Order: sequence, then C-alpha cells, then structure tokens
Amino acid sequence: MAGGYDDRDGKIWMDGKLVEWRDAKVHILTHALHYASSVFEGERCYNGKIFKSVEHSERLHKSANLLDFQIPYSVEDLEAAKYAVLEANGWDNAYVRALAWRGAGQDMGVASRNNPVRVAVAAWEWGNYYGDAKMKGAKLDISKWRRPDPKTIPSEAKAAGLYMICTMSKHAAEDKGCSDALMMDYRGYVAEATGANVFFVKNGEVHTPKPDCFLNGITRQTVIGMLKEKGITVHERHIEPVELAGFEQCWLTGTAAEVTPVGQIGDFTFEVGALTRDIAESYEKLVRS
Repeated sequence: MAGGYDDRDGKIWMDGKLVEWRDAKVHILTHALHYASSVFEGERCYNGKIFKSVEHSERLHKSANLLDFQIPYSVEDLEAAKYAVLEANGWDNAYVRALAWRGAGQDMGVASRNNPVRVAVAAWEWGNYYGDAKMKGAKLDISKWRRPDPKTIPSEAKAAGLYMICTMSKHAAEDKGCSDALMMDYRGYVAEATGANVFFVKNGEVHTPKPDCFLNGITRQTVIGMLKEKGITVHERHIEPVELAGFEQCWLTGTAAEVTPVGQIGDFTFEVGALTRDIAESYEKLVRS
C-alpha cells in the first residue's frame, strides 16, 4: 500500500460503520489530541486469523477503564469490526490497529466527562517492524529516558500518552544508526525497548524483566509459555544494567516486533544463537497454525 497513512485507498471502521480511508478524520479540538486520553491495540492477522484477537479487545477495554472511560462497544463488537475491516480491504495478512479516545464535545479542559468516546479500527499491510534486523539481529541504543513509577501513570494500560518518551528514545536511537532503544525503569533496572519486551539468555536459561512498571505484553506472555513448554527455565526478575555483559543471547517480543533477535545493546554484543532462532521459528509456526 503506497502513500502516507492519511492518503490511501481503503476502508476504516469508525464509530460503528466503515468509512472511506481519507474520510476517517477527527476535529482539531479532540480531547485526546490535547490531553492524551487515548488507548490502542496493535494486532497481526496471519492467514485470515488475528492472533490472540479477543485478548487484545479485552485489553483495550481494560486500558480504557484505567484511563477512566468506557468503550461504547463490546468485545464482540470490536471483533466484528476488525474482521469487517480486513474483509473490506481484502487482506488475509495485515497489522490491525484498534483505538479508543475521548473526542471533541462540550468540555475543552483537563476534565472531559461530557465528551463522547470515539472508537476506530484500521489495518494495513506491514512487513518486519525492524526490517532485516529480523534475521541479522537488531542494534539498540540505551535511552536516557526511564519507564515511570506506576504510582505516576497507569502502567498496565496501553495508552498513547505513555509512548511519548518511547518516540523520543527511538528517534535518538535512529540518529545513531540503531533500530531501537533499551529503556531502564525508574529504579534503574532494565525494563523494555520502546515498543517491545526484552529477553536474555545465559547458560541455557532465560531472563526477562519483571513487568511491574511497564506493559506485560501479550506476545511476551505467549513466548514465556512456549519456553516453559520446551522445558526452558524462565526467570522473571529485576535485571541490573551491569548484567548485560554476561548474557549470551537477546531478543525482543511484541505484536509488531514478533520475535526479533538483538545483536547489540550499546557496547554489549549478543549472538543470534540456537535458542533465539528456535523460539523465533516456533512463534512463526504458532501464529500461522
């Protein structure tokens, strides 16, 4: 699909009906544009089936509740909308983006209880999020920004405003020739990349940060389950940055990232080893089964 994301042929579902892609617009005084009152999901459709689709729809509702608003469409409604978008655009393999936000209405300040909640579902054909790094291993910068204390943000929500420092971190990483950036948390522990969770391997065992201040990704949970089924020991724990020197392999997980090997984080290097390749291949088989 060519053209900018605002200028394409196709259909987008908005507030209960399919509209032309170019007509899927919001007013400049939309509350979410000013105050970040927006939540979203990223999903992938493989061979006509959206992987973990219902879990994503349920999480969208949870995220909205954490931001103090209700989505006016049920999980079943969202499921129907997602598949309607795929059918309308003729796609069997695509990335799906469902989002909900406080729109323009009677309120134009921090409070917005009188404004309508808007909902949309869009989709597009999308290849590897990290390009050829999917095979060679991504190169990551180390961000100066940290994931915040969960007492300051609803860290269990997939909320648009929480990605502001992620955008800044990824831009800084790209300026250095990197694919992404690794972020620490507010305590200084290893947290995640800007839009993906991170895993490390040492002596045949897997270590991954404990998601107590960042999103416990659906792909992350899936991969942990796969590792345990393979008999691999998984440690979910706080990881100190100095430990990076002792890990042998590393990979990222996320709906967009899928399972992407990491070859370098800052000055630390990792091999794209057998376990990394095995879990990437196993994930590919699972999502297409």
